Amino acid sequence: MPLIQIHDLTRRYVMGTETVHALRGVSLSIERGEYIAIMGPSGSGKSTLMNLLGCLDSPTSGYYELNGVNVAHMDDNELAEIRNREIGFVFQSFNLLPRSDSLHNVELPLIYAGIPSHERREQAVRALTNVGLAERMHHKPNELSGGQRQRVAVARALVNNPSIVLADEPTGNLDSRTGEEILGLFETLSRKGNTIIVVTHEEDVAQHARRIIRIRDGLIAADEVNPNPRAAKRIEALEPLTGR
Repeated sequence: MPLIQIHDLTRRYVMGTETVHALRGVSLSIERGEYIAIMGPSGSGKSTLMNLLGCLDSPTSGYYELNGVNVAHMDDNELAEIRNREIGFVFQSFNLLPRSDSLHNVELPLIYAGIPSHERREQAVRALTNVGLAERMHHKPNELSGGQRQRVAVARALVNNPSIVLADEPTGNLDSRTGEEILGLFETLSRKGNTIIVVTHEEDVAQHARRIIRIRDGLIAADEVNPNPRAAKRIEALEPLTGR
């Protein structure tokens, strides 16, 4: 069974007297352990597709099954539960609490999940170690470089062993060298079984993925295997990671 199964997904928005067709009937499947880039220019529908894949929004019509569960028409509370259990998010702007150290930032999804404090700490320490930040876990965001902040965000995304890591323009606020390090980290995580979906408008970023889905005018314009993914500078995890 594919990890993600989507059939004829549509999303329409009403803006005044106009109806915007953001997605016009998208069908695709994603297997566990895939490393995928979703590409498209501004207004193509890629952000809408990301929001639907991440259970941040619901489709107007169509079918979306995530890890064996039909999530297409769940209510907000049900979607929040699915997000916390199944999806780890990495954003362009890091979205870290500025007054909290790395350890507490990584613990946040576990707090929402009601995990006891001693277990939260163990899991957060392990996640930070896995992204090479064992010596920075008590540093606050303003004491970290941009790349280190994004690695904290990746550790937070991984801490509860989600089915998917969904990264939205994850190198957008980083210089090219640091962006390569983060892409190298995604490659390492993918090789260890995590499912990685990167949403980007940058061809250089997409070329690191093993499969590239191109969105245009609310439709899939191309869905292709990348025979020669571009290698990035890698940050090897210190402990094995396992994806679901």
